[in-house]
Amino acid sequence: MNKGIYIATLESHSGKSMISLGLMRTLLGKMMKVGYFRPIINDTPQGIKDNHIDTILSYFNLKIPYEDTFAFTRSEVIHERNKGKSGEIIDTIISKYKKLEEEFDFILVEGSDFSGEGSVFEFDVNTVIAKNLGIPVIIVVSGQKKTWEELLGNQQMAYRAFTDKEVQVIAMVSNKIQEENLELAKKNMQGFLPEEVGVFAIPLIDTLNNPTLKEIVIALDGKVLFGQDFLDNQTGNFGVGAMQLRNYLTTLKDESLVITPGDRADIILGALQANISSNYPRISGIILTGGLTPEESILKLIEGLSDIVPIISVQDGTFNVTNKVGDIKSNIYADSIQKIQTTISTFERYVSFDSLVEKLTDYEPQGITPRMFQYGLVQRARKSKKHIVLPEGNDERILTAAKRLIDMNLVELTLLGDADAIKKTVAKIQLDLDFSKINIIDPVKSTHFQDYAETFYALRKHKGVNMDMAKDRMSDVSYFGTMMIYKGHADGMVSGAAHTTQHTILPALQFIKTKPDVSVVSSIFFMCLEDRVSVFGDCAINPNPTAEELAEITISSAESASAFGIEPKIAMLSYSSGTSGKGADVDRVREATALVKKRRPDLKVEGPIQYDAAVDLSVGKSKLPDSEVAGQANVLIFPDLNTGNNTYKAVQRETGALAIGPMLQGLNKPVNDLSRGCTVADIYNTVILTAIQAQGI
Repeated sequence: MNKGIYIATLESHSGKSMISLGLMRTLLGKMMKVGYFRPIINDTPQGIKDNHIDTILSYFNLKIPYEDTFAFTRSEVIHERNKGKSGEIIDTIISKYKKLEEEFDFILVEGSDFSGEGSVFEFDVNTVIAKNLGIPVIIVVSGQKKTWEELLGNQQMAYRAFTDKEVQVIAMVSNKIQEENLELAKKNMQGFLPEEVGVFAIPLIDTLNNPTLKEIVIALDGKVLFGQDFLDNQTGNFGVGAMQLRNYLTTLKDESLVITPGDRADIILGALQANISSNYPRISGIILTGGLTPEESILKLIEGLSDIVPIISVQDGTFNVTNKVGDIKSNIYADSIQKIQTTISTFERYVSFDSLVEKLTDYEPQGITPRMFQYGLVQRARKSKKHIVLPEGNDERILTAAKRLIDMNLVELTLLGDADAIKKTVAKIQLDLDFSKINIIDPVKSTHFQDYAETFYALRKHKGVNMDMAKDRMSDVSYFGTMMIYKGHADGMVSGAAHTTQHTILPALQFIKTKPDVSVVSSIFFMCLEDRVSVFGDCAINPNPTAEELAEITISSAESASAFGIEPKIAMLSYSSGTSGKGADVDRVREATALVKKRRPDLKVEGPIQYDAAVDLSVGKSKLPDSEVAGQANVLIFPDLNTGNNTYKAVQRETGALAIGPMLQGLNKPVNDLSRGCTVADIYNTVILTAIQAQGI
């Protein structure tokens, strides 16, 4: 059975890293354990790790010792080859690969980078390695600065080189192609490749192709004077500020890198002012040349500005610096999270290896890992895009999550709030958000405002609501967003980053209301532990549920688990296991368990049961040896909010588990609540959950 894929190229800076990152994400979504291996890496200074390996291991949290992820450095290969030991090189590579193959379900192998001399030899080595490992190849070729004839020639040469050695080529990727030429690029590949070979074309993405300020600082050995926190800013273009300010301002473009002598205070201050002006493009940073820095009074003025881009001092003169900046090639580093996410979202937008991966192996995973679960969520959301409204449109975390969601083409989004204020916030945090792909609505200025107010009045007049009160409610973003769902103008809502749980949920209870067979709204968290995904409920809504409510929460949680691909094995948690415990609290859990068994005899449920007996197989078997749930529970129902909320947070903090949620259950249409301490990842995941709920699970 094949257990690997080899990613190969025939040139440097082909964008091979994008394929590695995107494909690793795909593989981890389908398999329990995926390894990573590079037969040959670039030479690095003592104590410095290979950047490709460091990025993959760090971002995907792969538990592989660094020394097991590669066989040789480039100079070691050349040295051994010159000694006539080519055979020994291949033997060592095979040995290290096979060691990983024994430990992992699948191995992603990334070929060498073609840095320095000897590229022809290097390409030949990659074909020999792939042949000896017995794994198929994905070929990546860059179209940047090539004619169509050159691109096609390179692709044909690479394909023949592998197939001549009887290495299966399963896909070819044309990378860094102009957007308008993508279909033509695919058509050209299809012209000479067999039908079974997948063909993909990826456009040149400026935000990935252009270096960040951090890369420029490293390349120029610069000193950061200001803006240390914004070194991930990416440059769109660069230019020298040598003319008078009034003329220089007209040359600024989006994400411009300003290069100017350090004593040109007029250019420095003018560029910073232009950056915060709505009449000029944003700049990415400023490089001060000649080893000169502004006078103390100018530095003090800069220090007091509310928005500061990175300002970097370098020793070289302006001419040399400009030439060096033009030669800097962009790379992806382990700490470049935004760049990694953009890379993966670009891959997922233009490449679909799912069917190809399925052909490579008949591996059947047992259970579901967090990576598989998260990958499945993304695929389900993308399959039927839903419209989600985010009432807290001016929150920086909301905006950052919105960009990621839009870039990955997962949902349609509406932000509520003042459009100018939102755009200013986007500019302030240097977020490259495409406003053409997102809706922004100011509730009181909306064409639907009057209709929404009249609808709310009609729904709530029996509760003493008049039209003035209805208009007041509709000016509130939570009420307006909920009404969008009620009227069918949105499919779901996510709020709570800046509002209380009550503020988020109350409008939904008032007019979205619960499903016909549900009397209590509850919540679950999907707890992504190291090797499994568990469902925790209720950890966010009901303080002290009755036995009847606890039974209903349990059934709702089991149905949610099933809907998301988790076969429910339910533990009704308490401070004792089985029949031994006495007291009102344990009796309530015992009664709730009986109700669940009566109403849903098809469900596997155990209760009352202690947490350790529920999740630890040895403990479970000792306490409840005949149970089909003990030690294997994946749906854990807590007896009250105090226990549930504290337990999920303790598990999250102590184990590093990712808690996705809370996801509310029981409403006619999905509304989900965030905590005010939520992260960008929390928002991103909750929006995806909401979109899937809106598909009618």
